[in-house]
Parts: sequence; structure tokens; C-alpha cells
Amino acid sequence: MNKSLTIKPISYVQGKIDLPGSKSISNRVLLMSALAHGKTSLINLLDSYDTQYMLLALKDLGIHYVLEKNKSICHMYGNGINFKNNKKSSIFLGNAGTAIRSLVAVLSLVNNDFIITGDKRMQERPIGDLIDCLKQGGAKIKYMKKEGFPPIHTKGGFIGGNISIRGNISSQFLSALLIASPLAINDTTITVTNKLVSIPYIRMTLKIIQHFGIKIKHENYKKFYITGQQTYLSPRLYYIESDLSSATYFLAAAAIKGKNIVLNNIYKNSIQGDIRFIHILQKMGAIIFWGENFVKCSKGKLHGIDMDMNDIPDAAMTIAIVALFSHGTTTIRNIYNWRVKETDRLHAMSTELKKVGAIIVEGEDYISITPPKKFIPSSINTYNDHRMAMCFSLIPLSEKSVNIINPDCVAKTFPNYFSAFNSISFYN
Repeated sequence: MNKSLTIKPISYVQGKIDLPGSKSISNRVLLMSALAHGKTSLINLLDSYDTQYMLLALKDLGIHYVLEKNKSICHMYGNGINFKNNKKSSIFLGNAGTAIRSLVAVLSLVNNDFIITGDKRMQERPIGDLIDCLKQGGAKIKYMKKEGFPPIHTKGGFIGGNISIRGNISSQFLSALLIASPLAINDTTITVTNKLVSIPYIRMTLKIIQHFGIKIKHENYKKFYITGQQTYLSPRLYYIESDLSSATYFLAAAAIKGKNIVLNNIYKNSIQGDIRFIHILQKMGAIIFWGENFVKCSKGKLHGIDMDMNDIPDAAMTIAIVALFSHGTTTIRNIYNWRVKETDRLHAMSTELKKVGAIIVEGEDYISITPPKKFIPSSINTYNDHRMAMCFSLIPLSEKSVNIINPDCVAKTFPNYFSAFNSISFYN
């Protein structure tokens, strides 16, 4: 493992990039393909720690699959929920939030014993709201260490019914319920009791579920009606969109110092919520051009904004970096969910942005960023968070170098990030 990476000052960026598949889509379609009967071929699959943990878990559960072309193609042979009892003492999912939440929900349908756990940070990430919802539907789940957190022990029991869920912690909890509930014995009604965070991720989940033959009705994302005993149907072939969260770093670099950057396999009608990032970047002054299957971005005169970014929490981190190169103060609001991610991202971003010279105001659910009068060459702690590493790789666009501690943490979603970023960077 590289302990640190120093990136030299960058004069400008220019070039074309082919991005890996979306992490959010990849882990959803891996699981749904396993739940469907028959063969599903997944194209442009992301190969990263998060997807590797999902694949290993499915293998432990008796699902057969074949990987091809540098693991970018997966032929999944689904078997419904006829999972075998795990031979190992537990299913270990690292810090893969999309994997652990959805698998906990699906395995609560199976009347076998499963122990589901993760790494140290995962054991600090709350899962209590999801467990409470599953218990409302009859699930037999016990905490093995700390109440409300992994590791947990499941023994089936989920049959559906009337379920209430708080929507303000993580959209992944609701996504997990939406994936599992159609397989329950009874019909399920899910009521969201307060404001739902990251609605675009729920919209994405519903669109993928529909692609796999499952029908779910909802009332403006407040109440969901799910018929039980449905069956996931293989679409036979599923092409995974390129990852828009990963795209944000290249687009931001172009907005700051780009002659132009072209990102292939990016679509204006993408099912990914982070498509909104491009519209925000344009509003901040970036020059955007849409092609049929690509987007091009180049430098503009950037200015600060004040905006609610609850629906794009990951991409909002990149906006925080763009703010450093913009005229005036930028305020990013309604982002409490940053605090329950791979690290407490509000605290982490505040701490590291101050290092480079920014003036920061950190609230419970917002951050205000005033650009540095002069950038300070810094060593950035990534907190083992892939998005911290990728965000702060943009600092050399200030013509000051940066040292990224633990750059290998990008393997969680984009193992080749730094080589891709280097390919479009022209140094002083």
C-alpha cells in the first residue's frame, strides 16, 4: 500500500476519459441478478472493493457467476432466494454500505442463520433504523455487539406488512426494503415518516427493480405499496452506466482549469441522481456541452452558490472543492447524512479544507466555504475515505502541490483513479 502520494502543481487539464461503471448501480444489479432465475450478463461492471465484497458474499451464499474482460463483465446465474447457509462464521462486507444494507434485508427473508459484519468503520455506521423496519415485518435479528450497529445475526422471519421508516438517515435503508419486500409472503406498505434524504437514489432503485420485472407503486416517495410473492425476472443483459459520482472530479477539474474534458458514456437522461452535479456546476459558471453519449466541460468564471444538496451528498463533496476556486462564499446545506458515511465527512472536509487555507463554518448539517486568499501546500488526511482522496486531488489546480495520505483508499470505488486523473493533467 502506498502511504502517500504527492501531486505536483497542474497548469491545466485536457482529454477524454472512459469511466468505470456506477458503484450504486453495480451492487444493486449484482444482487437483483442473483435474486432472478437464470443467467444475467452485466456489462461495464465496476471492479472495486465494494463490488468485490458483494460478489464474495454472493459466492458464499452459493450463487455462481463468471467474470470476464478484467472483471468488467459478469455472467450471473441467479437462484431466487435459495441461498445456502453460509459455510463461514460470518459474511464480511468491509465498509460497503450498499452491500451490507441490501443483504441484511434480503437475508431476513431466509430462515437460516447468518452473521453479517464489516470492518471497524462499518461497525460504527448506524443500521438500527433498517433493523427496526425489518423487525416490524417479523424479522428475527439480534445485535452481536453494540445496539444499532453491525455485526448482526439474522434468522429469517420477514414476511412484510405495514412498516414505518425514518427517511432522514440513509436512503440505503429504504432501498434495501424495496429490494427485499417484493419477495415477502405478504404485501408490504412502507410509510416514510419524515423527510426522505437522497431521493434520486430511491428513484434509481425503483427503476432498476422495474427493469427486473418487479412492480412497486408509491405516493410521491412518501408511501410505497409492494405486492408480495413477486419474482425477479432476468433482463438477460444489463448495461451499467458509467459512474457519475466518479465523473464529478474530472468535470470539476475542467470547470476550474480545463481547456476541455470529454467524458464518454455519460447521458443527459441518466438514472443516477448525481446528474444534478453537472447542472450545479453549470450554474456556478462552468461551460457544459452535451453530446448524444458524452458530456464536455471547460473552464468558466466560477462563483459561489448557496444550495440544498441533500439529494446528491457524494457529489456535494466535489462542489466543496470547486468552491475553493470560486468567487465568494459557497454554502452547502441539508447534508447531515455526510456524518454517517465512510467517515464523518462534515468534520473531515472542514478540517482538511482549513489546511489549504479556506475559511470554513461547519454546522450540524451544513458547511460554508470561503476560498483561500492564498492556497497552502498541505498533507491531506483521507480518513480511509475514497471520496476525500479524490476530492483533494484537485488542489494542485491551485498551482500548489498536495500530499494525499493513504491514496489507495480510492480502491473502494475507483482503483485506477489517480492514473486516470494523471492522464488528463498537464503539469507546470
